[in-house]
Amino acid sequence: MEKALRTAEKKARIRDIENQKILSNEELHLANELQAKANAGKMKLVPERKVKNKAKFVQIIQENWLYLIQNEVLKNEEIMFLNKILGFIGFRSNCLVKDVKSKEHIPMTQTELAEVLKMSRTNANRLIKQLIDKGVMGKFESGRDGLNAKMYALYINPNIILCGDRDNINETLQTMFKKRSKELKNLPVRLT
Repeated sequence: MEKALRTAEKKARIRDIENQKILSNEELHLANELQAKANAGKMKLVPERKVKNKAKFVQIIQENWLYLIQNEVLKNEEIMFLNKILGFIGFRSNCLVKDVKSKEHIPMTQTELAEVLKMSRTNANRLIKQLIDKGVMGKFESGRDGLNAKMYALYINPNIILCGDRDNINETLQTMFKKRSKELKNLPVRLT
């Protein structure tokens, strides 16, 4: 009885595999030949990746983070500040935004950032300035508001913290952090 059950399970698994086949045996053979040619040319044929998880995330470039800490580039309060703002970094832009879930990322002002972090505006501005001076953050013009005053957006250097695809970094973001401060000249890993 047990042997018959195992045989039936095996046949069912084989039937399931056959039913799930995308390619016929002939097409599979041709695909294997193409893959072998691509491998010989140091190329890869890869299946399309399907995004299964929509979780928002940021990536800290570990070697660079350790470099900044071990070489005492970052002070403890700057490390804490950077940890607090991780939840506000916009995907692919690395801009500090009001709502990371929104399709349209609206940059957050320094005042708004201080409010959401529940810290004084003076302390937030001081820490932002220190991080900008070190090249960890950037403050770039994002347009003009209704009063004809310049509007600025805050960005995080993608060589330190990145919210997006490390193999496809936004070109504008790369350009913004092209110039390196003396503290960041010797970072071990360069994404841009």
